[in-house]
Amino acid sequence: MRRYGKHTDEDDIRQRPNRKGNRPRTNIRPKHEDAAEGMVLTVDRGRLTVLIDDIPVTAMKARELGRKAAVVGDRVSVVGDLSGKKDTLARIVRIESRSSVLRRTADDDDPYERVVVANADQLAIVTALADPEPRPRMIDRCLVAAFDGGLAPLLVLTKSDLAPASKLLDLYGDLDIPYVVTSREELEDGSAVERVREQLDGKVTAFVGHSGVGKTTLVNALVPDDQRRTVGHVNAVTGRGRHTTTSALALPLSGDAGWVIDTPGVRSFGLHHVDPSRVIHAFPDLEPGTENCPRACSHDEPDCALDSYVAEGHADPARLYSLRRLLATRERREGD
Repeated sequence: MRRYGKHTDEDDIRQRPNRKGNRPRTNIRPKHEDAAEGMVLTVDRGRLTVLIDDIPVTAMKARELGRKAAVVGDRVSVVGDLSGKKDTLARIVRIESRSSVLRRTADDDDPYERVVVANADQLAIVTALADPEPRPRMIDRCLVAAFDGGLAPLLVLTKSDLAPASKLLDLYGDLDIPYVVTSREELEDGSAVERVREQLDGKVTAFVGHSGVGKTTLVNALVPDDQRRTVGHVNAVTGRGRHTTTSALALPLSGDAGWVIDTPGVRSFGLHHVDPSRVIHAFPDLEPGTENCPRACSHDEPDCALDSYVAEGHADPARLYSLRRLLATRERREGD
C-alpha cells in the first residue's frame, strides 16, 4: 500500500514513462538565429520548394510550427541542408508575417478558409471576352477577395478578336481598375505580352481565372522555359507541349522585374471568410462617409450614412453603386 503525506518518499511517487527518454517537456522553442531566409515557390504534398539565394531548396514544415502552414509567396526561415541537391531536405522553422493574403473558400457556405497566395502585390483577374463567355459575378468575387486581402486588382481581358471589351469594361469603369486587353494575334506576336509585363514590373502578381480563359498560356508567354529553369523543377504537369498548373506556382520574370504566381483554374470563388466591413477600405472616397453609419452597418440598408454623404456631393453615386454591388456578391452565389 502506498503512503502519502509526510511519510511519502520518492519511491512512492508514480512517474509516467517517457517513451522518448527522460528529458522533461518544454514550451521553449529554439530561435534558429542562423536560419536562412527564402521565398516559397510551390507546395506539393507536404514538400515545399523554397528559393534561397537563387537556389531552389526542398523543405518541409518543422513540427514546432504546429498547424501553421506555409503557402506560395510566404517568406520563411529555413535550417538544415540548403545545398538544393537531390534527395536533400531542409526544415522551415519560421513563417514571417504577411503583407497580403489571397484567400478563398470552396463555396459561400464552406467555413474552411484556404490561403492561396501570400505577400502578392496585386491580383491579375484573367477573363476571356468570349469562348468562354465572361462571368462578371466571378470577377466581382475576385475583386472582393483582392480588396479584402490587401492586393491591388488588375483586369486582363483576353480574346478581344472574338468580342469587344467595351461592354465589360463599362461595368468596372467607376472602380478605376487598371486593365489590359489582349487578342490571340497579339499574344502570338508578343505585343500583348509586353503590355501585360508593364503592369507587372517590380511586383509580385498572382494570376487567377477559370479554365479556358488563357491564363496559363499568358503566364507561359511571360515566363519562358529558360527562365523557369532558374528556379529548378517545380510542381507542374506537362503534357503534349502544354503546361498546366496543378497548384499555385511562383515564377520569376526576367531581369528581376518581379514575380508571377500562376494559380489553378477555379470554378467558384467562395467568400465565406470575407468581413464586408473591410471592403470599404478599397473605396477611400466613400470611407469618410461611414463615420455616421450605425454600428455594424452593411452599407446597404435604409439608415446607411453613405446615401446622404453621396447626396451632398462628396462622392460619385456610381462609386456607391459599385461598392454595394461588390458587397452583394458576398450574399449571392456566382450563378445567381
